[in-house]
Amino acid sequence: MLGTIINVCLILAGSFAGLLLRGKLPDRFINRVMEAVALIIILLGLEMAMTETNLLLVLTSLVVGGLIGEYFEIEDRLQNWSQRVERRFTSGGADGFSRGFVTASLLFAVGPMAIMGAFDAGLRADYTILINKGIIDGVTSTVLAASLGWGVAFSGLTILIYQSGLTLLAFYLKNLLSEPAVAAMTATGGLMIIGLGLGMLDIKRLKIANFLPAIFIAVLLALFWA
Repeated sequence: MLGTIINVCLILAGSFAGLLLRGKLPDRFINRVMEAVALIIILLGLEMAMTETNLLLVLTSLVVGGLIGEYFEIEDRLQNWSQRVERRFTSGGADGFSRGFVTASLLFAVGPMAIMGAFDAGLRADYTILINKGIIDGVTSTVLAASLGWGVAFSGLTILIYQSGLTLLAFYLKNLLSEPAVAAMTATGGLMIIGLGLGMLDIKRLKIANFLPAIFIAVLLALFWA
């Protein structure tokens, strides 16, 4: 679970930096850092996508998974759920601590990088995705902590429990998954991460959450293909 621990440490570091830089950090500097991180994310996604040579399998996974996600409106449901949770825990005159904790926890936990990063750590002991996610979370927590305070730092506890659970699940399932299945899942997740990077650069915002079923479709198709 080293990757998740690094992720949490970067969230804590970003939160403390945000508290120290409260009201002193120009937006243009934050934007440049986020753009640099987005470029690295795209590069990481490309590297992951190249692990699978069966393009038809990956395409089928994305199409079928995307249609499933669109049918169930996963992206919209996640956003609505996040908003309801935030309103529930921050209404009634709740302080900045509660708002910071809930907002950061939802932001850092929902997304393909949290799932793929935890799976990669459990299946292959590869922490690359989680470290890159940690950099993003660290920068984001700097901004959030500068406006919402200490609650952002405590969101690291949520991430520790959530991602550690996914990593342990992947670890216990790795003997059931073949190498082609892992490669298909990695390539599919890599393309989703590229889409995430494009959205961060404001090139094209995709409903990435709607493609989340594609990760599991890729595993099933790879097993069937084999």
